[in-house]
Amino acid sequence: MKKRFLMLIAATLAVILMLSGCAKTDKPDATDGASSPTASDNTFKVGLEAGYAPFNWTQMDNSNGAVKIQNAAEYAGGYDVEIAKRIAEHLGKELVIVKTEWNGLIPALTSGKIDAIIAGMSPTAERMESIDFSDVYYESDLVIVVKKGGKFENAKSLNDFAGAKITAQLNTFHYTVIDQIPGVVKREAMDDFPAMRVALESGIIDGYVTERPEAVSAEAANKNFKMIELNPGFETNPEDTAIAVGIRKGSELKDQINEALAKISLDERKQLMDNAIKNQPAAE
Repeated sequence: MKKRFLMLIAATLAVILMLSGCAKTDKPDATDGASSPTASDNTFKVGLEAGYAPFNWTQMDNSNGAVKIQNAAEYAGGYDVEIAKRIAEHLGKELVIVKTEWNGLIPALTSGKIDAIIAGMSPTAERMESIDFSDVYYESDLVIVVKKGGKFENAKSLNDFAGAKITAQLNTFHYTVIDQIPGVVKREAMDDFPAMRVALESGIIDGYVTERPEAVSAEAANKNFKMIELNPGFETNPEDTAIAVGIRKGSELKDQINEALAKISLDERKQLMDNAIKNQPAAE
């Protein structure tokens, strides 16, 4: 009787172990499907605002080489997108554009949501505490965009903007240099360039600080805007007016991205910017 009881227990345990084994094999393997660590190896995910023409903007189709924005119906175009396409080609990866607000770009990079920031970002000392940067892929000058027919239409130097209501984009050195204008009325920083253009058009501000390509873009998009090139202008560090690709600290992509950028000649870069200014959406 005891022997038969023991055999029954043994048989029961065998069945339980068999069922446990089946249950385990029915669970999806952690390396299967989209959750695989290697599933994204063939993509190069780039974060940008898609709202900073001519560097990057949003449009509704793929004209002029625009790239589909991830999880959206729109496409992204502009100078940054063209640079990103050439880097992706060099890497042998598919370019994926991840539309991200300016303040969210560095967190998106450090968290691994994106592989790189290609968004007209300058490699400032403060940013380099959090992320690394590639070699420079564009350099520009600071200007002020004003409204035609306004009090500051004929300004030529910083001194001519005394009493002007001036702003710039939030968390950029553009906002910091406003303090160099004698007697300026420094307005609260704004989230993006479309907001600043609306504020300028409505008279909330008298002007905003930006880089020359964006100012040319603003003039092309709105006949009421005028770019003021300053002489003397703002005092800046070379790192402030340079633009580079943001990457995670210690990323192996840095050398590869620099190799890709080295293949883009200065003449090609100039042509890409000229094309971006010409092709930007009129409503930008």
